[in-house]
Amino acid sequence: MKRRTLLGAALTGAVAAPALASGTARAAAPGPSLTRTGTTTLDSQALFFVSYDGLVNNNSFQKNGLLTYKGHQYAVWYTADRNAVVGRRPLGATTWSTVQVGHTLRYDDSHNVISMGVSETDGRLHLNMDSHSDGFTYVKSVAGLMDDPTGLSWTASRFGAPQSTLDGLALTSQFTYPQFVSTPEGRLQLSYRVAVSGNGRNALAEYDGTAWTALGEWTSSTGTYTSAHGSSTARNMYLHGIDYDRDGRLHAFFTWREQNGAVMCSSGGLTNHDTGYVYSDDRGRTWRNDAGTAVGTTGGPDTVSVTDGGLVVDPLGPDHSLMNQESQSTDSAGLPHAVISYVPGRFGQCTTDYVADRTANGRAFHVRKNASGIWQKTEIPVPLNSSQRTKLVLDTYDNAYAILPFGRIAGASKASGHTDWTLLFDGGDLNAFGEVVVDETRVAQDGVLSVMYQEKSSGTTPSALRVVDFRLPA
Repeated sequence: MKRRTLLGAALTGAVAAPALASGTARAAAPGPSLTRTGTTTLDSQALFFVSYDGLVNNNSFQKNGLLTYKGHQYAVWYTADRNAVVGRRPLGATTWSTVQVGHTLRYDDSHNVISMGVSETDGRLHLNMDSHSDGFTYVKSVAGLMDDPTGLSWTASRFGAPQSTLDGLALTSQFTYPQFVSTPEGRLQLSYRVAVSGNGRNALAEYDGTAWTALGEWTSSTGTYTSAHGSSTARNMYLHGIDYDRDGRLHAFFTWREQNGAVMCSSGGLTNHDTGYVYSDDRGRTWRNDAGTAVGTTGGPDTVSVTDGGLVVDPLGPDHSLMNQESQSTDSAGLPHAVISYVPGRFGQCTTDYVADRTANGRAFHVRKNASGIWQKTEIPVPLNSSQRTKLVLDTYDNAYAILPFGRIAGASKASGHTDWTLLFDGGDLNAFGEVVVDETRVAQDGVLSVMYQEKSSGTTPSALRVVDFRLPA
């Protein structure tokens, strides 16, 4: 396998903006900045329990737990009595209107999140929830609800009954990680994993405004991966995201998780290895590596495999507790960016307890493709102090923001080549448990970064679930 080598950039200051062709000086684009504009409460007593070191109301792979559409923002969570709730507010409002959608959480499992999507073709809100390698629950609104938020009341009667299929389409009996994404034409796609951790495949379904269709699986769980310690013949691809850019390209960063722990130096680590990248220019039907070579077809016999060449953009073996399902984004030029995290080699070459080692020595890194087509990587100089994940957001000027565990926010300017990372907000007064959810859709609409977080608690004592808003450079 031919692998590109990433260039680790040194931390440097911002550079001056170039002059216009006419010779007239161009004002430098602003760097990253935050202005806190307020905090609202979704639920003063939301469901709280810790599972897999996370919370069911705040998980990185929850796409979307918070979203904005046509001047209104929507949030989903479970109440203290385990009811699934959808909240809505006009942008800028301080209170939320809530609706229970007729489903109660089955298990104390933080994987069983609620994810939202909007089908622009018919103006419906879609929810997929409560799944971890088993069945799911699906709810959708009436048509037009999202198109007329001021004219249509926010009541339970606007939502259909909970279903165990997508309007009759049964996808798999082992379903996990629902992620909704809208195509440029306004269709709604659902990304999910078939089967289980360490032996699963990614798949897609699509809603055209009339019916759901299963597009099929696009990754493989087979093939042999060999490390310095041993081999594994089964795995799954964990996505850092799946997102369309403004030109219609579908991007996906990922890491592989092996089934066989023999590939690790210690049984206390994680079998995750390598950061890879693929894209699709035909709405997820054909997948290509960074060089443009086709490496898989959705629903076809040839799917993306660990043995395919040109997938890895940042090689890393399974001895550093590389985290799965972090975050990604694309900038205004359609260039892909991701945040990954692991324990760097300067702290040792073998993690023996991934929670303790990531908490003590874990660091996040910004991986991106520059305008010359070269992959670059920069360490974000803020210790994780947590085993959990970081989210990535780009503002209208392509400045980058890393929303770290506990709601801390670091930023880096495009002008510096995204190398001048600095802490902008320490999150000290949030009392956030750890991982947070961001509104990936709002920044482009009104320049506000919304972060949903849950306050620390203990045992199963409910705690407050809130949204804090920050104005980004206009």
